[in-house]
Amino acid sequence: MSAPERIPPQPGVDAEEVLARGALTVHGRIVEASNAVLYATAELAGARLPCVYKPVAGERPLWDFPDGTLAQREVAAYEVSRALGWELVPPTVLRDGPMGEGMCQQWVGPAPDAEEDEAPGPDGLLALVEAETPEPGWKAVGFAEVDAGRTALLVHADDERLRRLAALDAVINNGDRKGGHLLPLPDGRLYAIDHGVTFHTDNKLRTLLWGWAGEPLPDPVREALRGLSAELAEGRPLAGRLAALITPAERDALRARTETLLRTGRHPTPSGEWPAFPWPLV
Repeated sequence: MSAPERIPPQPGVDAEEVLARGALTVHGRIVEASNAVLYATAELAGARLPCVYKPVAGERPLWDFPDGTLAQREVAAYEVSRALGWELVPPTVLRDGPMGEGMCQQWVGPAPDAEEDEAPGPDGLLALVEAETPEPGWKAVGFAEVDAGRTALLVHADDERLRRLAALDAVINNGDRKGGHLLPLPDGRLYAIDHGVTFHTDNKLRTLLWGWAGEPLPDPVREALRGLSAELAEGRPLAGRLAALITPAERDALRARTETLLRTGRHPTPSGEWPAFPWPLV
């Protein structure tokens, strides 16, 4: 991949504006992805941001999601995260580009051809341990096979950022929360990416963040959910933006999931009707 130099953070830049209206230049394809994922830069009025461009034309059809809708779901996930007051999803817009309409999201971290130890990853948030129970500061997810005949306990950090993300995933019905989608940065921020398989009307929640399953939601999370519930009401700006991204039935299901979390006051538990864990785990 011929990638540009690493672009430093630019305080005061309106990332959404640059992503939506900037000139989009594609530098290469991220070949590990199952769909077309292009590394690009968006440039507007002297501001230049690295970004991911996922054209609708490059989406692989899925049996349980309508064709050509994954980009819109990525944008909807950003809108819901922003409405909750959590900067967990990088700025994301829907726009036209060199391969047609697609999702454009601010790139997090070094360019994709950077050294491996420079790239953000889930280290410090997820671990496999040779134990029956987690140590303090960690939450047990379940046992995973690490090689033939040997298992280890999968744990994630008891981290308030992850806990907010677990609540966000429950709201948007994320069917694919892998470890590789967690991007902690040195400044303490945590971003989460890849939200194409979300907002289904059926319960599709599949995640590595089950450590709080059945536990009471923290008060700040419940307060954020109350704010989201208000913003999802018809006539509110968020409801209008989501109307252009997901179907009426999906918006109704989003409201219902939010209200269920508020009514129960607890993190959800696996339904048993759908695999609880993504594969591969990372």
